[in-house]
Amino acid sequence: MERLVEVVPNFSEGRRREVVDQIVQAILSVPGTTLLDLEMDPDHNRSVVTFVAPPEAAVEAAFRGIQKAAELIDLNRHEGQHPRIGATDVVPFVPLKGVSMEECVALAEELGRRVAEELKIPVYLYEEAARVPERKNLANIRKGEFEGLREAIKTDPSRKPDFGPAELHPTAGATVIGARKILIAYNVNLGTQDLAIAKKIARRVRARGGGLAFVKALGFELKERGLVQVSMNLVDYKKTPIFAAYELVKLYAERYGVPVVGSEIVGLVPQEALVQVADFYLRLENFQPDQIIEARLAKADPLSQYLGALTSSDPTPGGGAASALSLAQAYALLLMVSRLTLKSKKLQEHHAAVQPLLDPLTRGFQRAQALIHEDTEAFNQVMAAFRMPKATDEEKQARREAIQKALKRAAEVPLETMQQALQTLEPAAVLLDHGNPNALSDVGVALQQARAALLGAELNVRINLASIKDEAFKAETTRQLETIKETWNRREPELQQKLLERLGV
Repeated sequence: MERLVEVVPNFSEGRRREVVDQIVQAILSVPGTTLLDLEMDPDHNRSVVTFVAPPEAAVEAAFRGIQKAAELIDLNRHEGQHPRIGATDVVPFVPLKGVSMEECVALAEELGRRVAEELKIPVYLYEEAARVPERKNLANIRKGEFEGLREAIKTDPSRKPDFGPAELHPTAGATVIGARKILIAYNVNLGTQDLAIAKKIARRVRARGGGLAFVKALGFELKERGLVQVSMNLVDYKKTPIFAAYELVKLYAERYGVPVVGSEIVGLVPQEALVQVADFYLRLENFQPDQIIEARLAKADPLSQYLGALTSSDPTPGGGAASALSLAQAYALLLMVSRLTLKSKKLQEHHAAVQPLLDPLTRGFQRAQALIHEDTEAFNQVMAAFRMPKATDEEKQARREAIQKALKRAAEVPLETMQQALQTLEPAAVLLDHGNPNALSDVGVALQQARAALLGAELNVRINLASIKDEAFKAETTRQLETIKETWNRREPELQQKLLERLGV
């Protein structure tokens, strides 16, 4: 049975996309990790990354993200609405499939120990992993934030971390790590600039203020929108559903003569939670969750779902994602041939040559899968930039900059697909010499899939370069593209010829 853990690290950076991208890349460099979601909030100056992985990969992936954040984020220069004590502020492990809460607690402890020992960042354990009752509540650990904790951690015994030194890392601060149930981050925006009202309502609705039992809430100012927000964490949506939180905030807002102008879910949400909302407001009778089309489709073949999305009128997923899928198939075939070879006792003499291929091929396979989603997300960012307002000169300038930034990312992703396609040549060469002879045609198909990935990705790089104004970026990207193609065109025909010779054609 597949075993999966959801990990939702929160990083204290929501304005510099290039920094967050590097952190995400560090996480996804671990084989077996899959990115589910990335949310960036410039007002909170915070990013929430959601990924899943088998338990054995989850700790390493989270560690690499924390390590990269410590390199790139300096809390001494950080400002934002959201409370924080660390560059990586909080890392919860959530049991998703075939994993118990007890196992997630063990993962949290393992990660905490590593972060403290190897990165010299103090770690606090929270929620189900908490070692003292007061630390089950994240707000108690964050009290005073980075600036207040700087001295308190040295002088107050109750603020001593669970792992690591009783002293903050000079730039990365401290990190909170734990295990919890699925949490819904849900915000309600109010049509006023009066922050005091948002804070009063937050106090009324949260559990420790006598409100809803499974709600944590704070009031924030959204300066760019001229609004305030009641930001909530629903820590048990089955007992405190979304509609209950919304209705209570709305009730208090009306008490202060303030309208609710919108609400948002940050990150991912269980389908069941949305069904609760529909059932409540529509007063449904005898409704069953399996009446939802997507619920039925979820039981269908995932490949059919992907191909269905590819045939739709939506521009994503598109050619870039399809190229990355071809790349994933190339790596998958090379992995298959490697394992078939290692499984054969008759090919024992070739095992030493093939065994070292497994790790890099697995990493390539996982990275190719991530590139499918990253290509889609990159193009979505381009479309989002084009939808930005352009009524004033300032808005026009911001829109132009956002478009150019998004286009660069949309060129970088397929360029990496090309680079990854090139990396298939060496393992293919080894397998042509040492692989199971009954699977040599599969090596050939892998090469064809890699070729399709490379050429398809090239088209996506070039179409985005055509709209980029930064000539230095265009020149460097084109140089890398041409180098990749030159190497491929020199090396790949040699392998095709060797394949034909091995097949006796």
